[in-house]
Amino acid sequence: MNNELITEKNERVSRFMESLERMLKGMERLAAGCRPVLNGERYLTDKELSARLKVSRRTLQDYRNEGRIPYILLGGKILYRESDIEKMLEEGYREAFRCQD
Repeated sequence: MNNELITEKNERVSRFMESLERMLKGMERLAAGCRPVLNGERYLTDKELSARLKVSRRTLQDYRNEGRIPYILLGGKILYRESDIEKMLEEGYREAFRCQD
């Protein structure tokens, strides 16, 4: 019988600890991206929406000023309902067509 003392310097233990660290970092990334749902609705901030739509925050401000995009102003913070944004994108959808020569 081998009476070996296993410490954190053991290769198997260190690999196990590294895999736990990777899992923890992955879970933290998932938790950071998770937004709580309020009455079944998700709300996005200016920063989140601009990243999703690939437009600047200034462009979102122009859209708000022009009445193109619905939003909620709550205590100086701008929020967008995810369902409103999806509806707006669906309404703006145009079928592809090809000009014939």
